[in-house]
Amino acid sequence: MAFQPLRSARILSTPSSSTARQLWSIALPAMLTNVATALFGLADMWAIGRLGDAPAQGAVELGAKFMLGLLNVFNFLRTSTVALTAQGSGRGDGDGGETLARAMAVALGIGAVLLMAMPLALPFGLDLLGAEGPVREAARSYVAIRYWAGPVWLANCVLVGWLIGRRKVRHVLIVEIAANLVHIALDLLLVLVVGWGVAGVAMATVSSELLKFALLAAVVMRTGAAREALSAIGRKGTWARTELAKLFALNRDLFIRTLLLTGSILLFARVGARAGPVTLAANGVLFQLFMLATLLLDGFESGAQVLCGEALGASARARFTAAVRASLIWGGVTGLGVSAVYALAGARLAGAFSTDPAVIAATAEYAPWLAVLPILGVSSFVFDGVFVGAGWTRAMLGTMAAAMAAYLVLLWALQPLGNHGLWAAFAVLFGGRAVGQALVLPRLVRRSFAG
Repeated sequence: MAFQPLRSARILSTPSSSTARQLWSIALPAMLTNVATALFGLADMWAIGRLGDAPAQGAVELGAKFMLGLLNVFNFLRTSTVALTAQGSGRGDGDGGETLARAMAVALGIGAVLLMAMPLALPFGLDLLGAEGPVREAARSYVAIRYWAGPVWLANCVLVGWLIGRRKVRHVLIVEIAANLVHIALDLLLVLVVGWGVAGVAMATVSSELLKFALLAAVVMRTGAAREALSAIGRKGTWARTELAKLFALNRDLFIRTLLLTGSILLFARVGARAGPVTLAANGVLFQLFMLATLLLDGFESGAQVLCGEALGASARARFTAAVRASLIWGGVTGLGVSAVYALAGARLAGAFSTDPAVIAATAEYAPWLAVLPILGVSSFVFDGVFVGAGWTRAMLGTMAAAMAAYLVLLWALQPLGNHGLWAAFAVLFGGRAVGQALVLPRLVRRSFAG
């Protein structure tokens, strides 16, 4: 864990009970929300895995990676909305209707561009992922259906970000659970009962995304912020140059950083695809389990975003330091727990997601990496929350670029190790990010609270 650069016994000491309670009041619902989100990916892999068709399972894995690569680069809509909403709360700036209006306008604009680019994006993305033969055809049918939910996904990012920034994480949790229960039910119905296969998995995703938007919009409407956002659309202050500059500067850095992170995931999928459909399917199962751990630990990122954003907005350095300390300590403890679970049961969990003996054997061989990644990655997740909440996105981008460079070098250098080399390089990517962020943190704190 990357605690040393903080250089303060006070920061490393046990967090106050008040700060810890505030952290857990945000982090725990966020964890449960993220786990609910991950369930649809696991449900997709489990349902298609019941068919015993490795190419079909590999197609869902590549199709999911395609949509991850297409949409995840725009996840800044959520993170920037969390940060700006939390900072506004710290300053006492009303209900954040102007922030919601600006973010939703950006989301709708991006969604329109994505739909217009669909005829070019689909073949380009499949070529980039190295999809060939029957895997390519099945992946194409998956993406051709799921792509249409892209604009809805973007709008959901804004609504979720605003609700988290307002500490309404429990509302998000309820919506996520409801939408994903529907998704899982549709997976079982469309894949295993109706027999739609890969297309059924895609239809389940589109349907649950639409349901999620309807439920989130209903929650926002009940708070009164929706009315403020609608009225803010016609106010000149909403579109003031300074406010738009702040939004686009934050989004620019987050976009490039997320583009690098998503590129690393796409490279992971492409390199794995070269090893054949069995290794591709095994990596897909293990990656979904890793994403489950990531989304669980990401609850501390959400907590750090909100608490650090509020503290910076209120110019309260002591609150900021306490939030960093609590997030790192409790995140580290939870990361150790997740790693321990995967060390003991990772291979058995992974083997449950396929009936193909070759895929089960491959998941068992590479399952030990599931125990390594959570403890390496949790510090980088926490620091991401700290940096986004404080608006230090340029520094976060720099550390991501350095870690990406190391990842690319290791992908080449570790080729003789095969798929183990691929997982090793992926692990270094997350560990390297944490080290870089920890090194620059003290300087950023001094600069931001110099006054």
